[in-house]
Amino acid sequence: MQAHDHLSQLITTAISSRRRVRFWYSGKERIAEPHDYGVQNGKTRLLVYQIGGQSSSGKLPAWRLVDLSGISNLEILDRTFAGNRRTPSGKHQQWDEIFIRVGEKPDDENSG
Repeated sequence: MQAHDHLSQLITTAISSRRRVRFWYSGKERIAEPHDYGVQNGKTRLLVYQIGGQSSSGKLPAWRLVDLSGISNLEILDRTFAGNRRTPSGKHQQWDEIFIRVGEKPDDENSG
């Protein structure tokens, strides 16, 4: 359970600071901009805009929805990104619960 908590904290930090991440998913290295983090259809998932690394389902850059349970070795990179991107459909993913989304301020931003 602690590994999941650590991963969750890294994802939340990356989204709130708009920093790119590198991680492994389905045996492939991915470099991406994390956008939405939450629960969808009962699974904890991360919506990313993958800009680099490897892909088994097409060309990059592209939107990817990944299950948190499949992510390993996630690290926050120094490169930042501008924030929200438009989706081709213009629609957001439907979520059961959103933990954090790019463009929304984290709860603790006013502390300090």
